[in-house]
Amino acid sequence: MDLSWSHHALTRRRTLTAATGLAAGALLPTGPAFAAAAQYTNPVIWQDFADIDVMRVGDTYYASASTMHYSPGAPVLRSYDLVNWEIAGHAVPALDFGAKYDLNGARGYVRGIWASSLAYRPSNRTFYWLGQIDFARTYLYTATAVEGPWSRLTTISTPYYDAGLLVDTDDTLYVAYGNTTISVAQLSPDGRTQVRTQEVFRTPSSVGTLEGARFYKINGQYYIFLTRPANGQYILKSSSGPFGPYTMRQVLLDLRGPIPGGGVPHQGGLVRTQSGAWYYMAFVDAYPGGRMPALAPVTWTADGWPVVQLVDGAWGTTYPLPAVPAPPRQVAPMTGVDTFDGTSLKPRWEWNHNPDNTRWSVGNGLTLRTATVTHDLYWARNTLTHRIQGPTSTATVQLDHSAMRDGDRAGLALLRDSSAWIGLKRDGGATRVVTVTGLTMDGNWNTTGTGTEVASAPVSGGRVWLRANADIRPGAPRPGTFSYSTDGITFTRLGPAFSMGNDWRFFMGYRFALFNHATQALGGAVRVTRFEVSTP
Repeated sequence: MDLSWSHHALTRRRTLTAATGLAAGALLPTGPAFAAAAQYTNPVIWQDFADIDVMRVGDTYYASASTMHYSPGAPVLRSYDLVNWEIAGHAVPALDFGAKYDLNGARGYVRGIWASSLAYRPSNRTFYWLGQIDFARTYLYTATAVEGPWSRLTTISTPYYDAGLLVDTDDTLYVAYGNTTISVAQLSPDGRTQVRTQEVFRTPSSVGTLEGARFYKINGQYYIFLTRPANGQYILKSSSGPFGPYTMRQVLLDLRGPIPGGGVPHQGGLVRTQSGAWYYMAFVDAYPGGRMPALAPVTWTADGWPVVQLVDGAWGTTYPLPAVPAPPRQVAPMTGVDTFDGTSLKPRWEWNHNPDNTRWSVGNGLTLRTATVTHDLYWARNTLTHRIQGPTSTATVQLDHSAMRDGDRAGLALLRDSSAWIGLKRDGGATRVVTVTGLTMDGNWNTTGTGTEVASAPVSGGRVWLRANADIRPGAPRPGTFSYSTDGITFTRLGPAFSMGNDWRFFMGYRFALFNHATQALGGAVRVTRFEVSTP
């Protein structure tokens, strides 16, 4: 990642054209026979999972993604066919990198888990996650199963920016990393320390910025897969070992993507199926929803360079399904109903910063006790978020508010750097359902607006249903609307539509968010007995 990302503005204004790069252009067949084959549709996941690292272990595929300030961080996705995915766990259980990630005197918005790497080491049957935090140092976590438990193996003083971890065929661990200047580090056999690091490539000025490294050894050759944000993908190849020298070739540039209004697929990884077929899983900038994973087949030239297979000069909207063994089971859906049973949250949930774990619980619903006294939702701890399913979806919450106290604010938000919410205000012993807009941040992620109430209605009893509908089709700001119900059947629209912005600079897309915070004193609570994300 590059916080400047000067290419973004240019890409947004540019009419995307078919790729003219050296390695993009091989066309898949079209016509009735092709259409009759079983196909998948891009994006393969219409949720916000960016900076993808993808791999296969046996018959199972895994991928990781960036999560910035959300906790737990670094989700690990699992699939048996590269098309249908579930969230299996998180490689970083908590963002224990400083008080700002606890909303304690400072905030970590747009910091935290950036592009990182996921790898598997057969010699000890262990998964490795590696990523740098705040340009300061690199952290390495390990687990023997992606569900966890994950634990920190080591901290390395060199910040491996946008790193790609390679487990070589001789079991040596290497890391490719950097922005424009690309380096390779060798780790000690136990992975705890850096043995050596060396610059291996300097990006030509004609190309600009290269970053987002993924590191591979394929047929005895070493490859570093790099992105030019946010409109290109390049690859470096060495026949002389991991430290080079490397030669460069363009994989794609300004390639028309599979999501109308979205950007160019880039910054992902290569993966090989059990039958030897190759695929490239990238993400597509598709705000206001975020960055959505897309999948395309890859072939190789005779001299060892990857070629993305195109459909009509573009990254295909559809391709034939990968030829893989039948899955052992269906993956868990990323949408649907959650009644918060059991003893832990399902892995599709992530907190806005680290939670105060003494002030929430699950089992017979999700109980959120107020954890912060503030008038600013961006400072409130224990706001629980859920990715929005595209292109449009609706979240409905059943909320027991009987234990709220005066000054408490609880509800369902569309959360980003410009936010809005529907929820409850308890003041003077009376409860109202309200819609609030105008929660805003500036470009340094400082609060510039704490919200303005735009509609309200009195409610009685101790239970209410809240609903937010989100349109996250990319290409323009899109509407989010709010409604409520006192019986769970008939919903009443409350307030005007909220405009969900499509600027990229916050990186993460809009999320549904459950919150409960105090403005006077702690002690109140709400209980979410049901949460459902549905699509048309």
